[in-house]
Amino acid sequence: MFEKHLTYDDLDITDRELLIQMGYGEAEADDDTRLEIERMRERVRGILKPRFCFHIEEEGELDCHSKTLTTGGHTFGIGPIITSQLRGSEAYAFFVATSGMEFERLQRQLEEEGDMVRVFIADAMGSVIAEKTADIMERWLQVFINGRGWKHTNRFSPGYCGWHVSEQQMLFSMLPEKDPCGVRLTDSSLMIPIKSVSGVTGLGREVKKLEYTCGLCNYAKCYKRRKRERK
Repeated sequence: MFEKHLTYDDLDITDRELLIQMGYGEAEADDDTRLEIERMRERVRGILKPRFCFHIEEEGELDCHSKTLTTGGHTFGIGPIITSQLRGSEAYAFFVATSGMEFERLQRQLEEEGDMVRVFIADAMGSVIAEKTADIMERWLQVFINGRGWKHTNRFSPGYCGWHVSEQQMLFSMLPEKDPCGVRLTDSSLMIPIKSVSGVTGLGREVKKLEYTCGLCNYAKCYKRRKRERK
């Protein structure tokens, strides 16, 4: 398993990314909001320890009829959307990316302080941190597989694109460590820290990373839908 620790500055988070996550779209925030964002940024920068890990399974069977992926002794019901995106894969990378427990503790502290503006900003920031950490994971994964002449598909997570969130339990069992990157699962398959991302990406010579086909999925809260709509 490959694991790497990052810093806040490694993530290169822009103000626009934070504002979009906060619901501003293309609108601009007022000066007071921008000041609170900058204060939160400095607070987070001092404690944040984001990290990611991935593990590659080199054997697997993608069944386009049953819309399943069988690998590592488990069969995942990934559904038609993900099955079509993983077609042609020669191997599969299972991953976890997280903002870390340090950020989780900060969120709890802010909730105890009762400043809902800061709670809201931190919540948005945590979502961006988790996704940017996963973005960096993809770049390191590509470096890791370059020597084989492989590329990778989009990443897909339980709970999205028709893949039931309960299969998070099986996904975590694919990783060598019990709590990969310090992330644990509750009985209901919720990740702790909450601001974490897990999933799978296909690897191979013929696979492609495509635009997320949001027209095939009706999950309005999907983070990929928001990223696509802001372009």
